[in-house]
Amino acid sequence: MNILKKALVLSATLTSFGPGVAYSEGTVEVLHWWTSGGEARAVGELKEAFETQGGTWIDSPIAGGGGDAAMTALRARVIAGNPPTAVQLKGPGIQEWAREGVLNSVDAVAESENWDAVLPPVLADIMKFDGAYVAAPVNIHRVDWMWANPQALEAAGITEMPTTWDEFNAAADKLMAAGIIPLAHGGQPWQDATVFEDVVLGIGGADFFRKALVELDQEALQSDTMIAAFDQLRRMRGYVDANFSGRDWNLATGMVMRGEAGFQIMGDWAKGEFLAAGKVPGVDFLCAPTPGNGFVLNSDSFTFFKVEGDDNIEGQQVLASLIMSPEFQETFNLAKGSIPARTDVALDAFDTCALRSHEDLLAAIENDALVPSMAHEMAIPRSIRGEFLDLVTNFFNSDMSSEEAAQTLAAAVARAQ
Repeated sequence: MNILKKALVLSATLTSFGPGVAYSEGTVEVLHWWTSGGEARAVGELKEAFETQGGTWIDSPIAGGGGDAAMTALRARVIAGNPPTAVQLKGPGIQEWAREGVLNSVDAVAESENWDAVLPPVLADIMKFDGAYVAAPVNIHRVDWMWANPQALEAAGITEMPTTWDEFNAAADKLMAAGIIPLAHGGQPWQDATVFEDVVLGIGGADFFRKALVELDQEALQSDTMIAAFDQLRRMRGYVDANFSGRDWNLATGMVMRGEAGFQIMGDWAKGEFLAAGKVPGVDFLCAPTPGNGFVLNSDSFTFFKVEGDDNIEGQQVLASLIMSPEFQETFNLAKGSIPARTDVALDAFDTCALRSHEDLLAAIENDALVPSMAHEMAIPRSIRGEFLDLVTNFFNSDMSSEEAAQTLAAAVARAQ
């Protein structure tokens, strides 16, 4: 039996997660940046499941929430002719690597297991190159989330989560008056961009978000709506503490856990931190979408690079099947804080925040308000994303006017295209 057929036979038994499964001698080296509590727990679920099949897992974590350090390391590995077996990668980055001819197809597994029938079409297309799967998604993340400490809000006289940016500003002012940091934030470019794109959605709506941050429309980038978004971002700069610079996102989440801060604006991977610490949604922490109507989509996936050796190729096929198994999608996302990439996974075991995310996802699809994240590399090439991050961080840490920010951003994007 050849390696691919052997892997497909093995994949049929991967979902049992128990005694009596078929064992594989496949090996995978997995490069990722999931190193914090909730993330480490989630990737640990994948490692354990793969090793349960008898495979060998070589872990290659590289710290850094935005993944920039991991991408630098990946580039060096590919140039040296020694790529990892699988890499945490997503969005346009998948197609960029595929065009360089350095990815392996796992389409045989995908066809055997009918991935097209269980993945949202938009997400399935991102996982493919020239119609063939070269990556497997593990989840769907929502970026436009707001997390809060209920005791901190109560101490400041805040009775409800804000639903508009004016309400957020009023709540932040109350927290500040009560001696509580209004917004826990880490001063890193990708975190600044996360807050920025959530503000853009809330100020401009999904259509404007799509024009400005996906289609890179020059008129939208320089518009009064974009200036208003920068105005709100400037207001929020005043709500962070003096020690925010360089802080990792999970440390900001810890500030909310301890009641040092009232709010954090961060994707639902932050929920994984709360859950890993034993916190209960609705009791120990609150969740709500950031102000506005829409859903900013992020999705983690593993992309398969060209490796040699039967053992490594077998490992890729088995890992792809395992990632997409319903049981693993449930287990992984319960640990990660996200919801399954598969649309057919039951959500009975998921918490109220996840159920809200799933409900809003379906509504956003129906209302054409589902938008891919710019900050988290789902929307635009990495080079153009870098222009956004540079400008937004510069704005956040300077006295640049909102008008200048909008004009400078539009010019930088035009040069980068």
